[in-house]
Amino acid sequence: MNSVGNDINSLSTSIEGGTKWLVNKIKGKMQKPLEELLKDYDMAVGIFPRDATNYEFNEETGKLTVYIPSVCEVGYKDSSVLRFSTVITGYLEKGKLTDIEGMKTKVMIWIKVSAISSESTKLHFSAGMKKTRSRDAYEVLRDGVIVEKF
Repeated sequence: MNSVGNDINSLSTSIEGGTKWLVNKIKGKMQKPLEELLKDYDMAVGIFPRDATNYEFNEETGKLTVYIPSVCEVGYKDSSVLRFSTVITGYLEKGKLTDIEGMKTKVMIWIKVSAISSESTKLHFSAGMKKTRSRDAYEVLRDGVIVEKF
């Protein structure tokens, strides 16, 4: 019983991942960092801002929900820019994230990103039209810049 008390104490002092982390810990399933999840599914680890550390992932359905503290934009080394809402959802499977909600890219105007697929050195963004970008530009975590609105 003492072991349970110690586990509860450590849970209450380290709730860095929020309530979902607590639930997963009690179930005996520790949630891996978002970057590891993206790597496991052959996606670039830097497609979300650095502070997007809290997420929920349903392995059975593939539904991914990523939480970001505030609406922000991220600029990448290929000069592309993505804008993120505070909640981004989509369906993650090997090499692609589909049915995305909460992400936009600038192509003269802001356009909703509906899917991202990975193919060796390229990432294909579907946003009204398909746009191919170098995957290398998205392999580094970057900070988001807070903006007024999504």
